[in-house]
Amino acid sequence: MTTRPGATVLLAEMRDGEEGDFFALLTSKEELTTRDGKPYYKVAFRDAEREVSFPIWQDSVHAAACREEWTPGEFYKLRATFRETNYGPQLEIRKLRPVADADYDDGFDPLMCQPQSRFDPQAMFGELLTIVDEEIADASLAALVKHLLSEHREDFCRFPAARRNHHAYVAGLLEHTLSVTRTSVFLAKKYQDYYPDMQPPLSKDLVVAGAILHDIGKLREYEVGPEGAQYGPAGHLIGHILQGRDLVREAATVCPVDAETLLRLEHVIVAHQRLPEWGSPKPPLTPEATIVHYADDLDAKYHMVYRALGESTGDESFTSAQNVLRQRLFRGLAGDS
Repeated sequence: MTTRPGATVLLAEMRDGEEGDFFALLTSKEELTTRDGKPYYKVAFRDAEREVSFPIWQDSVHAAACREEWTPGEFYKLRATFRETNYGPQLEIRKLRPVADADYDDGFDPLMCQPQSRFDPQAMFGELLTIVDEEIADASLAALVKHLLSEHREDFCRFPAARRNHHAYVAGLLEHTLSVTRTSVFLAKKYQDYYPDMQPPLSKDLVVAGAILHDIGKLREYEVGPEGAQYGPAGHLIGHILQGRDLVREAATVCPVDAETLLRLEHVIVAHQRLPEWGSPKPPLTPEATIVHYADDLDAKYHMVYRALGESTGDESFTSAQNVLRQRLFRGLAGDS
């Protein structure tokens, strides 16, 4: 048996026979009986990349605590030995207790069981603020956007953009929002220059504000827990589009903007998914809403392509159709490097 001294380790990185201290989420606890009538609990602990399921027998020193105290959905600090067995990976637990406030200083993170954006959330958030300062000339509109960002900074830095289909990980909403905003800035400048005689003229301010706020309603649509995002009651009954419009209206009572600007901004939000079956009550009916819709759709779809290609294995020319796009994507001629 090997032991790593000092700081905590990751369950996902433990090797066969290694003992260590680590944090893990108790994901399940089932009371079962063997064929011989012997009762036991089947428990499972996990971190972001590994789940270990194993029995706690009735004669175990942990049996009483397991039965009476261990609660699925709660985090624990364990000292245990990781074993690869004929029945799959298992843990031999020496000590176990619920996490405490002091554990945050030792590396505990309640989001530890969820996949994370590969980009730094604080850096992404800072870039969004810089874009507001540099690309929104209307001071009142910029103030409204910055008010909403500052009010919801913590949630923006941890919420996913979706439960499954795209950017479904910690800070995925922020990553997606920043990407959509970058694309929208580019397109707004391109089409301002390309159609200088359009009346009314394209408002880059509204494009940028709408891109940043298009999905802000997801902060009310989702409830984020240790195992990811789930729809709350308002998410099931109302959805993120109308709740995003509500957040903008509420912010406008604190940071007023003129009536037409507010109306056009609300339209960008309610129209950004274009189709009623996707949740939008109206299609894009302004140039600004058109740009944000296509920037949003492209970013989500491109992430799906990225995932589908990344999940494919082997030397086949096409991926499986078992992906979120339900399409077989071309990877290259078979045998080519």
